[in-house]
Amino acid sequence: MAEALPGSLWTIPWPDRFCNMLLDKLTSEAATHRLVGGALCLDFANTINGHSSAAPHEYLAGYSDLVVWSRRISLLTDAEAERLLRVANERSREAATAFQRAIELRETIFRVFSALALDRSPKSPDIAALNEARLNALNHSTLSPTDDGYTVEWIDKSALDRMLWPIALSAAELLISPDLSRLHKCEGDGCDWLLVDTSRNHLRRWCSMDECGNRAKSRRFLARKRKRRTR
Repeated sequence: MAEALPGSLWTIPWPDRFCNMLLDKLTSEAATHRLVGGALCLDFANTINGHSSAAPHEYLAGYSDLVVWSRRISLLTDAEAERLLRVANERSREAATAFQRAIELRETIFRVFSALALDRSPKSPDIAALNEARLNALNHSTLSPTDDGYTVEWIDKSALDRMLWPIALSAAELLISPDLSRLHKCEGDGCDWLLVDTSRNHLRRWCSMDECGNRAKSRRFLARKRKRRTR
Protein backbone atom coordinates (compact mmCIF):
# COMPACT_ATOMS: atom_id res chain seq x y z
CA MET A 1 0.00 0.00 0.00
CA ALA A 2 1.22 3.49 -0.75
CA GLU A 3 0.40 6.86 0.75
CA ALA A 4 1.13 10.24 -0.80
CA LEU A 5 2.34 12.70 1.80
CA PRO A 6 0.46 16.04 1.82
CA GLY A 7 1.75 18.55 -0.70
CA SER A 8 3.92 15.98 -2.46
CA LEU A 9 3.93 14.77 -6.04
CA TRP A 10 5.82 11.69 -4.91
CA THR A 11 4.14 8.50 -3.74
CA ILE A 12 5.88 7.08 -0.70
CA PRO A 13 5.52 3.33 -0.11
CA TRP A 14 5.12 2.60 3.61
CA PRO A 15 5.65 0.33 5.24
CA ASP A 16 8.37 -0.20 2.66
CA ARG A 17 8.03 -3.80 1.53
CA PHE A 18 11.82 -4.25 1.46
CA CYS A 19 12.75 -2.85 4.85
CA ASN A 20 12.52 -6.21 6.61
CA MET A 21 14.95 -7.85 4.19
CA LEU A 22 18.70 -8.04 4.51
CA LEU A 23 20.67 -5.68 2.31
CA ASP A 24 22.04 -8.45 0.10
CA LYS A 25 18.51 -9.67 -0.66
CA LEU A 26 17.30 -6.34 -2.03
CA THR A 27 16.69 -5.84 -5.73
CA SER A 28 17.05 -2.19 -6.61
CA GLU A 29 18.21 -0.10 -9.56
CA ALA A 30 19.83 2.13 -6.96
CA ALA A 31 22.49 -0.57 -6.51
CA THR A 32 23.72 -0.06 -10.08
CA HIS A 33 23.08 3.67 -10.47
CA ARG A 34 25.90 5.24 -12.49
CA LEU A 35 27.98 7.67 -10.45
CA VAL A 36 29.09 10.20 -13.06
CA GLY A 37 28.43 13.55 -11.40
CA GLY A 38 31.90 14.10 -9.98
CA ALA A 39 30.42 15.30 -6.67
CA LEU A 40 28.30 13.52 -4.08
CA CYS A 41 25.48 16.07 -4.29
CA LEU A 42 25.32 15.82 -8.09
CA ASP A 43 25.23 12.03 -8.03
CA PHE A 44 22.30 12.34 -5.63
CA ALA A 45 20.54 14.83 -7.92
CA ASN A 46 21.10 12.33 -10.72
CA THR A 47 19.10 9.56 -9.00
CA ILE A 48 16.30 10.57 -11.33
CA ASN A 49 16.63 11.32 -15.04
CA GLY A 50 14.04 13.67 -16.44
CA HIS A 51 13.13 15.75 -13.40
CA SER A 52 10.44 17.66 -15.28
CA SER A 53 9.50 14.83 -17.63
CA ALA A 54 6.07 13.23 -17.63
CA ALA A 55 7.81 9.84 -17.45
CA PRO A 56 11.09 10.25 -15.52
CA HIS A 57 13.47 7.38 -14.84
CA GLU A 58 13.42 7.11 -11.06
CA TYR A 59 16.09 5.20 -9.14
CA LEU A 60 14.67 5.90 -5.68
CA ALA A 61 11.18 4.44 -5.37
CA GLY A 62 11.19 4.14 -1.59
CA TYR A 63 13.25 4.37 1.56
CA SER A 64 15.00 1.06 0.96
CA ASP A 65 16.29 2.36 -2.39
CA LEU A 66 17.67 5.39 -0.60
CA VAL A 67 19.54 3.09 1.79
CA VAL A 68 20.82 0.90 -1.05
CA TRP A 69 22.06 3.94 -2.97
CA SER A 70 23.72 5.35 0.15
CA ARG A 71 25.54 2.06 0.62
CA ARG A 72 26.60 2.06 -3.05
CA ILE A 73 28.21 5.47 -2.72
CA SER A 74 29.81 4.51 0.64
CA LEU A 75 27.76 6.83 2.83
CA LEU A 76 26.84 3.74 4.84
CA THR A 77 28.55 0.48 5.68
CA ASP A 78 26.69 -2.79 5.21
CA ALA A 79 26.04 -2.96 8.95
CA GLU A 80 24.78 0.64 9.08
CA ALA A 81 22.52 0.10 6.06
CA GLU A 82 20.98 -3.04 7.52
CA ARG A 83 20.45 -1.30 10.85
CA LEU A 84 18.60 1.54 9.13
CA LEU A 85 16.42 -0.93 7.23
CA ARG A 86 15.47 -2.63 10.49
CA VAL A 87 14.71 0.71 12.15
CA ALA A 88 12.67 1.79 9.12
CA ASN A 89 10.64 -1.41 9.33
CA GLU A 90 9.81 -0.62 12.95
CA ARG A 91 9.16 3.11 12.31
CA SER A 92 7.65 3.11 8.85
CA ARG A 93 5.99 6.52 9.09
CA GLU A 94 9.29 8.11 10.12
CA ALA A 95 10.99 6.33 7.23
CA ALA A 96 8.37 7.75 4.85
CA THR A 97 9.03 11.24 6.22
CA ALA A 98 12.79 10.78 5.90
CA PHE A 99 12.34 9.64 2.31
CA GLN A 100 10.19 12.68 1.58
CA ARG A 101 12.92 14.95 2.96
CA ALA A 102 15.44 13.16 0.75
CA ILE A 103 13.37 13.78 -2.38
CA GLU A 104 12.87 17.43 -1.42
CA LEU A 105 16.61 17.88 -0.87
CA ARG A 106 17.39 16.14 -4.16
CA GLU A 107 15.07 18.42 -6.11
CA THR A 108 16.43 21.50 -4.36
CA ILE A 109 19.98 20.47 -5.27
CA PHE A 110 18.91 19.84 -8.85
CA ARG A 111 17.20 23.22 -9.20
CA VAL A 112 20.16 25.10 -7.73
CA PHE A 113 22.87 23.43 -9.81
CA SER A 114 20.90 23.11 -13.03
CA ALA A 115 20.31 26.87 -12.88
CA LEU A 116 24.03 27.47 -12.33
CA ALA A 117 24.92 25.07 -15.16
CA LEU A 118 22.86 27.31 -17.45
CA ASP A 119 24.51 30.49 -16.08
CA ARG A 120 21.35 31.48 -14.24
CA SER A 121 20.92 32.52 -10.63
CA PRO A 122 19.27 29.94 -8.36
CA LYS A 123 16.06 31.04 -6.66
CA SER A 124 16.44 32.45 -3.16
CA PRO A 125 14.06 29.91 -1.53
CA ASP A 126 16.19 27.06 -2.92
CA ILE A 127 19.40 28.58 -1.54
CA ALA A 128 17.65 29.09 1.79
CA ALA A 129 16.48 25.47 1.83
CA LEU A 130 19.99 24.27 1.02
CA ASN A 131 21.44 26.42 3.77
CA GLU A 132 18.91 25.02 6.23
CA ALA A 133 19.94 21.48 5.24
CA ARG A 134 23.60 22.45 5.68
CA LEU A 135 23.00 23.83 9.17
CA ASN A 136 21.02 20.73 10.13
CA ALA A 137 23.93 18.56 8.98
CA LEU A 138 26.41 20.57 11.01
CA ASN A 139 24.20 20.22 14.09
CA HIS A 140 24.49 16.44 13.75
CA SER A 141 28.28 16.39 13.45
CA THR A 142 31.16 16.58 15.89
CA LEU A 143 34.95 16.67 15.78
CA SER A 144 36.56 13.50 17.11
CA PRO A 145 40.25 12.75 17.66
CA THR A 146 42.02 10.09 15.61
CA ASP A 147 45.56 8.70 15.58
CA ASP A 148 46.43 11.21 12.84
CA GLY A 149 44.54 14.22 14.16
CA TYR A 150 40.80 14.82 13.99
CA THR A 151 37.83 13.76 11.90
CA VAL A 152 34.20 14.76 11.57
CA GLU A 153 31.76 12.14 12.84
CA TRP A 154 27.97 11.98 12.80
CA ILE A 155 26.30 12.06 16.20
CA ASP A 156 23.13 10.00 15.67
CA LYS A 157 23.99 7.03 13.49
CA SER A 158 20.48 5.57 13.82
CA ALA A 159 18.76 8.66 12.37
CA LEU A 160 16.78 7.59 9.32
CA ASP A 161 17.84 10.66 7.37
CA ARG A 162 21.54 10.52 8.31
CA MET A 163 22.63 9.98 4.70
CA LEU A 164 21.28 13.43 3.83
CA TRP A 165 23.79 15.23 6.07
CA PRO A 166 26.94 14.58 3.97
CA ILE A 167 24.91 15.23 0.81
CA ALA A 168 23.88 18.67 2.08
CA LEU A 169 27.46 19.50 3.04
CA SER A 170 28.65 18.34 -0.37
CA ALA A 171 26.24 20.78 -2.05
CA ALA A 172 27.46 23.64 0.13
CA GLU A 173 31.10 22.75 -0.59
CA LEU A 174 30.51 22.64 -4.34
CA LEU A 175 28.83 26.05 -4.26
CA ILE A 176 32.01 27.66 -2.91
CA SER A 177 34.46 25.46 -4.83
CA PRO A 178 36.43 26.42 -7.97
CA ASP A 179 34.92 23.26 -9.48
CA LEU A 180 31.65 25.15 -9.83
CA SER A 181 33.06 26.76 -12.97
CA ARG A 182 33.22 23.30 -14.56
CA LEU A 183 29.60 22.44 -13.81
CA HIS A 184 27.62 21.21 -16.82
CA LYS A 185 24.37 19.54 -17.70
CA CYS A 186 24.52 16.50 -19.98
CA GLU A 187 23.79 17.41 -23.60
CA GLY A 188 22.19 14.05 -24.29
CA ASP A 189 18.68 14.10 -25.73
CA GLY A 190 16.25 13.87 -22.81
CA CYS A 191 19.04 13.61 -20.22
CA ASP A 192 19.28 16.25 -17.50
CA TRP A 193 22.06 14.77 -15.38
CA LEU A 194 24.53 17.20 -13.84
CA LEU A 195 28.29 16.77 -13.78
CA VAL A 196 31.57 18.45 -12.94
CA ASP A 197 33.80 18.31 -16.01
CA THR A 198 37.14 16.97 -14.81
CA SER A 199 38.35 15.99 -18.28
CA ARG A 200 41.80 17.23 -19.29
CA ASN A 201 40.56 19.59 -22.00
CA HIS A 202 37.28 20.48 -20.20
CA LEU A 203 35.21 19.55 -23.24
CA ARG A 204 33.03 16.84 -21.73
CA ARG A 205 29.52 17.00 -23.17
CA TRP A 206 27.74 13.90 -21.91
CA CYS A 207 27.19 12.17 -18.60
CA SER A 208 28.50 8.97 -20.16
CA MET A 209 30.13 8.29 -23.51
CA ASP A 210 28.75 4.74 -23.34
CA GLU A 211 25.15 5.93 -23.33
CA CYS A 212 24.34 9.56 -24.16
CA GLY A 213 27.56 10.01 -26.14
CA ASN A 214 27.03 6.94 -28.30
CA ARG A 215 23.35 7.78 -28.86
CA ALA A 216 24.33 11.27 -30.03
CA LYS A 217 26.91 9.81 -32.41
CA SER A 218 24.37 7.33 -33.76
CA ARG A 219 21.84 10.09 -34.40
CA ARG A 220 24.43 12.17 -36.25
CA PHE A 221 25.44 9.15 -38.34
CA LEU A 222 21.83 8.38 -39.27
CA ALA A 223 21.18 12.04 -40.10
CA ARG A 224 24.17 12.14 -42.46
CA LYS A 225 23.04 8.86 -44.04
CA ARG A 226 19.53 10.20 -44.67
CA LYS A 227 20.99 13.40 -46.09
CA ARG A 228 23.12 11.47 -48.59
CA ARG A 229 20.07 9.47 -49.69
CA THR A 230 18.10 12.63 -50.48
CA ARG A 231 20.78 14.06 -52.75
